[in-house]
Amino acid sequence: MIPIHELALFAFASLILALTPGPNMAYLMSRTICQGRRAGAVSLAGTTLGFIAHMLAAAFGLSALLFAIPLVFELVKYAGAAYLLWMAWGALNSGGAYAVDTGALTPASDADLFRMALYTSLLNPKVAMFYIALLPQFIDRAHGSVLAQSIALGFIQITICAAVDFMLYVLAAGAITRWLTARPFWLKLQGWLMGLVLAGLAVRLALESRK
Repeated sequence: MIPIHELALFAFASLILALTPGPNMAYLMSRTICQGRRAGAVSLAGTTLGFIAHMLAAAFGLSALLFAIPLVFELVKYAGAAYLLWMAWGALNSGGAYAVDTGALTPASDADLFRMALYTSLLNPKVAMFYIALLPQFIDRAHGSVLAQSIALGFIQITICAAVDFMLYVLAAGAITRWLTARPFWLKLQGWLMGLVLAGLAVRLALESRK
């Protein structure tokens, strides 16, 4: 079983990531503002299913390779650390780059909304890289099955992300949009906080030993 303090750290990192503006946030808010909360909720279901698919693929891959071959572990570790640093740099320099734009959106059916959201999530390689970079930091063979730990952590992250997306970017999309527009400093502060968290995770991953 994964120690409580490790789960708490993972949950905190997942919460910070969920609160940080990004493509999913912009898409969900745009759809909600354009078509209403139902459209936002349907779109959220699509993006969440895409996250689950990426997470399961990463979990099974990590279970099969991560601890089997030392070289693979080292390559994944340093590639993941480099990717997290790259994300940190992007967060520090984003300046609130993810704007909510409803002008290019046209009303769509529930099926189309779900499909577009699912494809958007599935075709985003950054989602897969996120899981490959983050999950290994919290997995220890001494705590049981690597696959079970990967899936458990993945569903914790997805649950936190879906809850935040639903509450903030679907239920309160209009209010959040007005609030962020009036406070550009908050977007910049979020970027700095996100960058520091990602940089810390990158260092933690780079120093991780093969457990």
